[in-house]
Amino acid sequence: MALFGDPFRRFFVSPPIYRSPAAPLMDWFETPQSHFIKINVPGYSKDNVKVQVEEGNALVVRAETRKETSKDNKENDTIWHVAERRGGLDGFTREIELPEDVKVDQIKAQVENGVLTVVLPKDLNPKASKVRNIHVSSKL
Repeated sequence: MALFGDPFRRFFVSPPIYRSPAAPLMDWFETPQSHFIKINVPGYSKDNVKVQVEEGNALVVRAETRKETSKDNKENDTIWHVAERRGGLDGFTREIELPEDVKVDQIKAQVENGVLTVVLPKDLNPKASKVRNIHVSSKL
C-alpha cells in the first residue's frame, strides 16, 4: 500500500491545524495553482475578521464579536432572557500551519455570505516572513 495514495495520508504529511473548541468549522482544499481555506463566519463582517501570517508559516484567523451595548437597546433597563446568537463567545482564533509552497506575499482573503475564503497561491521557492496582515475584502 502506497502512503501517498492512502486516503489517511493527510494525518501523516499534512501541516497541523490548531482549533479551539469554539472555533468555526473549516474546509481546506487545493488545486495545482493554490490552496483554499474556507471558514464559516456567520454574523462576522470583514471588519471583524483579521487574517495574518505569523512567523513565516502560520496563518492565524481571528474574529471578534460586536458586544451588545445600551446604545443598541432603546432602554437602559433591558433584561435579557436568552442570548444564544453570540454563544457566549467574544470571537475565535484559528491557527493553521502553512505548507511550504505558499506565496505568502500574495495571500488574499474575503468574507462573503458568512464564509471567509483565504486563497493561498502556490510557489516552488517559498520565502519566510515574520508577520504579515492580509486585507479582508468583500470580493476577491
